[in-house]
Amino acid sequence: MFDFVHEKKRLVQIVLALIILPFAFWGVDSYNSSGNSAEVVATVNGEKISRQEFDDELRQQQDRLRQMMGGRFDETMFDNPEMKRAVMDNLVAQRLLIERAKAAGLTVSDEQIAQIILSIEAFQDNGKFDRKQYEVALASRNMSPLMFEADLRNKLLAQQLRDAYAQNGFAANSVVDNIVRLSEQQRVISVSNISFQSFVAQSKVDEAGIKAYYDKSQKEFQNPEQVKVEYVQLSADKLSDKIEASPEETRQYYEAHQGEFGTPEQRQAAHILIAAAAAAPQAEQDAAKAKAERVLQQVRQNPAKFAELAKLNSQDPGSAANGGNLEFFGRGMMVKPFEEAAFALKQGEISGLVKSDFGYHIIKLVAVKPARVLSFNDMRADIANKLRQQKAADKFAELAEKFSNTVYEQSDTLQPAAELAGAKIEQSGWLVKGEEAGGPWTGKMLQAVFSDEVVKNKRNTVAVEVAPNTLVAARILEYKPAAVRALAEVQDMIRQKLSQQQALAMAAKQGKTLLEQLQQGDKPALNWIAAETITRAQHGLLDKELVQKIFQANAAKLPQFVGAESAQNGYVLVRVDAVKDAEKPNDAKHARYAQQLRQMIGEEILQAYLSDAKQQASIEVTLPETAAQR
Repeated sequence: MFDFVHEKKRLVQIVLALIILPFAFWGVDSYNSSGNSAEVVATVNGEKISRQEFDDELRQQQDRLRQMMGGRFDETMFDNPEMKRAVMDNLVAQRLLIERAKAAGLTVSDEQIAQIILSIEAFQDNGKFDRKQYEVALASRNMSPLMFEADLRNKLLAQQLRDAYAQNGFAANSVVDNIVRLSEQQRVISVSNISFQSFVAQSKVDEAGIKAYYDKSQKEFQNPEQVKVEYVQLSADKLSDKIEASPEETRQYYEAHQGEFGTPEQRQAAHILIAAAAAAPQAEQDAAKAKAERVLQQVRQNPAKFAELAKLNSQDPGSAANGGNLEFFGRGMMVKPFEEAAFALKQGEISGLVKSDFGYHIIKLVAVKPARVLSFNDMRADIANKLRQQKAADKFAELAEKFSNTVYEQSDTLQPAAELAGAKIEQSGWLVKGEEAGGPWTGKMLQAVFSDEVVKNKRNTVAVEVAPNTLVAARILEYKPAAVRALAEVQDMIRQKLSQQQALAMAAKQGKTLLEQLQQGDKPALNWIAAETITRAQHGLLDKELVQKIFQANAAKLPQFVGAESAQNGYVLVRVDAVKDAEKPNDAKHARYAQQLRQMIGEEILQAYLSDAKQQASIEVTLPETAAQR
């Protein structure tokens, strides 16, 4: 909706904006204690930021952008000092917001903390929170629940303060009206492409030009770093392969968890409801009770007419038309008084009056589905497998910290870690920096493999969680540094590129000449594509620069002609034939525009607040690649 606003911003600004928005809940990796490393890289009013925390934040930003951008992601963008400074700014902003939120007396309740923790998938087993899974996930990151929950509380405090500014932007109706008018205006255009393809035959590329391009564009022809590694995995799945569940344990589990192995008893009832809300005046409740007693008397006089009496008297809209019949239900599915009465009846029996928050019920038990429990023999294999998995998870939790410490403390070999995990040391094929390769070779694992500590100092990687309950550590066997491809290997590619560049330049030159002729009133022979209607936000394949020119063209005298260079075509000429102003937006559309505009203004207010907070704070950054801005 606001594409015409965002088009004016550079890509780097968009990327930095993504980084500076502080506390999106990205899962367990987003919360790491600042005490994980002794090296301090910044202080904010005396509050320390560790090197480990900075590295974690940098890695998380890489992971987020990799997921967002897919194949367009370029890991080298994080080698840019501007990007690293933005990550540091984000951490500083977090510290300031936490500090000011506490000073303002904002609080986060234990219930809120618990609610969020219960919702994190990394802490769940089969969709439900699992305490052991929670502790294992944190232990693999050298965190305790106390550390995690304290850090989470701080970040939620800061989020409250952030929202107080970011969600309170103001936009006047006159401004919204103008934004709507600009965004919704349509222009009818025709397009004529001056293709570069027709100029390719005229281009001339010599060997000297190829060599000159090669010499000044070495980075373009560079193969990335590659490594072969040996690695070892500590995996709960592999641990379970070596664990057995005894027949006695399997039988004990079956006996103690009967509810897991079948269906509980279910009942079907019909009822007649005489409605009376719990908060209704006493007189109204008395009247409802009196009517219910009269209906009950009629039911007892002629039980066979229960369905007929339900249709005539029941005030339950969902069941009255069906003679009061309800679906089968188990315990816990109905309000308590109704459930207790229904489960106390025998099949065909009719209750007395049953009072609930809905009014007075007369209940008839229609049918019973007895509880059914699968036999031990049917469930033996499943139970044994579940017990093996539970034992494996316990074993993983017991070994995770030892495994991490072993690969760190004995950093010149993986053998002790392999013995601890009861696993073989395996070997990879060639791994390419920045290219995930499936299996354990996630972005995080590759980042660890290609770190300076591992490449230059020949040490083990840290233990990296590549999947739930799976840690991997590796060390390099062979290393190929980044290297420039030979000229002979790339000269045809360069020739084609230079030829295209020349053809594009010739097409652009002709296109500009034709545009001048059109603007002077001449009518050169051109192939105009059929007219189409565009808006600032919806403009098909036309690039943003050209769309901007189209909407800047003077609409007082039509047609108007504009043009722009195009890497795909060569040069694009556009004839603007008509302008259509949008109809007045309805209230819903106006409200959507206003909401988005308020959000944009709110974010600007937040950034101004943070800028002021930084000016008043004592901030010291000691990390060389980020400190230049201070």
